[in-house]
Amino acid sequence: MIQSHSRMLEDEFKPDLTPMIDIIFIVMVFLLLTANVSVQTLNVDIPKMEDASQLTSPDKPVISIGILHSEDQKWALDGEKFSDWNTFTSELLKVRDSFPNKPFVIAADKKSDVESMLNLFLFMQKHQISATNIVMEEQ
Repeated sequence: MIQSHSRMLEDEFKPDLTPMIDIIFIVMVFLLLTANVSVQTLNVDIPKMEDASQLTSPDKPVISIGILHSEDQKWALDGEKFSDWNTFTSELLKVRDSFPNKPFVIAADKKSDVESMLNLFLFMQKHQISATNIVMEEQ
């Protein structure tokens, strides 16, 4: 006896997963877009200047902090370059304790990354180092 099996009958009993996969992707996109992302900020008060003549050179000795563009050495303190953040910060605290009345001056290379400067500001804020000047190039 010859029996014929229709392929259509076999396909009718398999579920179509396409709509379920579409719904899973839509739910994933919704969850990703509505997820709470914590944004950390650092408040910086920028002084307002109306006159360029207010830019002056310091009249007393200062402690200079440099933010460099080099990958090997990213920070400098009074001309001494550092490659390690922990070494740099410990030396910075030693200098501050040795010379508490000297103001700090920060000079950053134009090509240095902003993250290094923000880390420095955060460190200085954490250790109550408030007397800070930033070197600016006159236009």
